[in-house]
Amino acid sequence: MTDRRPLLRAIFDAAVAAAHPDVVLAPHLSPPPSGRVICLAAGKGAAAMAAAAERHYLDALKLDPARLSGIATTRHGHGVPTRRIKVIEAGHPMPDEAGMKAAEETLRLAESAQAEDLLLVLLSGGGSANWIAPADGISFAQKQQLTRALLRSGAPIGEINTVRKHLSRIKGGRLARAGQHAAEIVTLAISDVPRDDPSAIASGPTVPDPTTLADARAIIAKYGLEVDEAIRRALEDPRNESCKASDPAFARARYELIAKPKASLDAAIARARAAGYEIVDLGADLEGEAREVAADHARLALKARSEGRRSAILSGGELTVTVRGNGHGGPNQEYALALADLLKDTPDVAALAGDTDGADGGGGSASDPAGAIIDASTFAKMKSLGLDPRAYLDNNDATAFFAATGDLLQTGPTLTNVNDIRVILVE
Repeated sequence: MTDRRPLLRAIFDAAVAAAHPDVVLAPHLSPPPSGRVICLAAGKGAAAMAAAAERHYLDALKLDPARLSGIATTRHGHGVPTRRIKVIEAGHPMPDEAGMKAAEETLRLAESAQAEDLLLVLLSGGGSANWIAPADGISFAQKQQLTRALLRSGAPIGEINTVRKHLSRIKGGRLARAGQHAAEIVTLAISDVPRDDPSAIASGPTVPDPTTLADARAIIAKYGLEVDEAIRRALEDPRNESCKASDPAFARARYELIAKPKASLDAAIARARAAGYEIVDLGADLEGEAREVAADHARLALKARSEGRRSAILSGGELTVTVRGNGHGGPNQEYALALADLLKDTPDVAALAGDTDGADGGGGSASDPAGAIIDASTFAKMKSLGLDPRAYLDNNDATAFFAATGDLLQTGPTLTNVNDIRVILVE
């Protein structure tokens, strides 16, 4: 049987390449102002975005280097060399002290902006964890503890960020408030959220926030989270309400999406179509429990196979995992593990599920797997090694399963983030 792994990887790589900062950023950069360009970046693509901005202003436009400054806060292992914009590597998905110090420095730089300066904010997925500035009265440890509980609860990222925005001095429009004396605030963002909601990308530091303190309290109640008394008090304090559309901070603020999950999914679809597959496009905004979505997709694959259709089933979005065990693995690995269980008797099906940022779950290391690939060789190894995928699912231990079969998708940091790409090829 033909090895479909190189094609699966080529489809995934096409999605990633379509959203790389080197490709998408420069056409959207503003002309330099009469004063300084102050660049503030956060997320997994932050350092790559900052480097691309430097090339544009310093090399293409020959801007005096003294007029360009800034700070880019990115995930550990995602830094790249820069000249004028300082790069700080910080924790993700769990915030750390480096992220807290970087957020404080970011706020100070924003507050230093004058009427002749451009405040250039570059955002990509992961910015919510990278910029950690707890609201007054909340300790770093308390914010960390709540983040950990939210991540384990199975709450979608939108709900997690609703809570974060009301416990922060930088999220929910507050960065725009800090930099409101600049001539202009321009935010260029790579979307990593379903439906590309600006208030959700990196928790919307420069846009109005439609969610409220009451929404945040309702999410805490919905998942039955045990929270510290200081957190409870903060979520009842009107001073922690996020910035709304009437706030003067947004009078000179402009926001533009420069890369969207749909464009990357379209690039993946084009690559699959070129390989001769009939396309089943499930869209770029899928959400839900990873194993349940996998069950739906397995049914589609089996139906296509029974009808004799050579199909490529593709989807994007961001799935979730409700953690009940003590294993390791993100939603893409859990999705692939559930598929492996459901498709183990169909050797003519192959699949890849990966996070376009190069890390799916994991402990925050640059070597974390991006997801997993399954095909007939996976099914054969399961049998020869006596691996029970359901037992691994019960323990949320997809990483151990795929480490045993040799099927982890290892890409390293991709320096962008447009959610997940899932591909099932049916022969």
